[in-house]
Amino acid sequence: MPTKRLLLIFLILPIILLIGTVWETSWGFIITVNSVVFFVSLADLFFSPNKNQLFFKRSLSDEMERGISYSVELEVKNNSHHSFSFRLIDGIPQSFKRPFPLVGIAGKVSDTILTYDTMPSVRGKYEMKQLFFRYRSFIGLWEKQTTVELADSVKVIPDLSETKQYLENAQQFLLFEGVKIRKQRSGVGDFSKIRSYVVGDDPRKINWRQTAKLQEVMTNEYEPEHGKYITILIDCGRMMGAELTKGNRLEKTLEAALTVTAAALQKGDYVSVLAFSNEIKVYVPPAKGMSHLQTILQAIYHLQVDAAESNYSAVLQYLEMVQKKRSLLLLFSDVRTFLYEESALNYLKRLRQRHLFLMIGVEDISVLKRVKKEPIDIPAAMLKSIAMQQILIKKREKIKWEKQGLQMIEAREEKLAAAAVSYYIDIMNQNLL
Repeated sequence: MPTKRLLLIFLILPIILLIGTVWETSWGFIITVNSVVFFVSLADLFFSPNKNQLFFKRSLSDEMERGISYSVELEVKNNSHHSFSFRLIDGIPQSFKRPFPLVGIAGKVSDTILTYDTMPSVRGKYEMKQLFFRYRSFIGLWEKQTTVELADSVKVIPDLSETKQYLENAQQFLLFEGVKIRKQRSGVGDFSKIRSYVVGDDPRKINWRQTAKLQEVMTNEYEPEHGKYITILIDCGRMMGAELTKGNRLEKTLEAALTVTAAALQKGDYVSVLAFSNEIKVYVPPAKGMSHLQTILQAIYHLQVDAAESNYSAVLQYLEMVQKKRSLLLLFSDVRTFLYEESALNYLKRLRQRHLFLMIGVEDISVLKRVKKEPIDIPAAMLKSIAMQQILIKKREKIKWEKQGLQMIEAREEKLAAAAVSYYIDIMNQNLL
């Protein structure tokens, strides 16, 4: 296709020839000049490589975390003896950050490497099939275009920053979020190791035999019992699509669920995951070991919010059939919606006889802001009173459920993972399972 440079030439040339008519320029001369310019421009095509002399390669990660920036490398191999300038658009999905077009210059018989940064914003599995490439010779009168078949696939998984942070240093992760790991009861748990006594340790745990042998005060350290069963329930119903500061409720839930999973697997517990909306979407049977984290991740990374109400009764009935051993049922859902599910209460009463139930939801910041807002006029006062009424209703319903032994908590979106891990550790330390 002609470039802007060629179009500019054919725009200026008639003007020059028109001026030349003052000196009675013949039509033959005008036709000859236009023909010469046209055929000279066609000769420009011989100074650019053929399509079969160009080769392309894309290098990128097989897995990308949502909201994290990644670098993609493109290699343009020129086997011809002609240099050229080019611009290209990579065929990445629309939900990725797209810094295109990329421009560059390829030398004779050379490899040119281009790198660009992209950021996926929607989880799922994506196929990259094509690359769109345009190039021109040094003169730049004509531009060639080719569509390159370049197949790659990439999985966009949840943001694992909090999970990695916990695995690196559990206590620092919780302290950073404003939560401390609660101390376990004295004498509860399995013996872990003998270490040096430090200020604040329980004197009753001093190991006097090792103290006498090493001439240094030594103490026994205990850890929670291992091999417990943790069942994580992930709600994918309509209410989980509510937008938060970063992503929606389901996004934060998946990140928190994976963090709890990592914490449990690291301590030797069995973890199973069940995702649902109006029907069962995913069920991962219980297993232990850090390799099971990858199994769970691959099973739930693509989960999306369904435009349907969650069927709590169906999922609890299904759970009653598949989970026979006593376990901690950790439900991530919308607390306000769940409180009005009277039909689920009967199933939970039965499950409560065998299992321990804990529900975690994301706190509704908009209602809290409305409560704190000054009632400067009648509409503002009415909105504040309605918000306060909603909070009181929620508290009353929570008390009713908690009397049945069904504990419910809400946390800020940025502290959801820390709160979930903290409650899990607290339950394990108290040996409630």
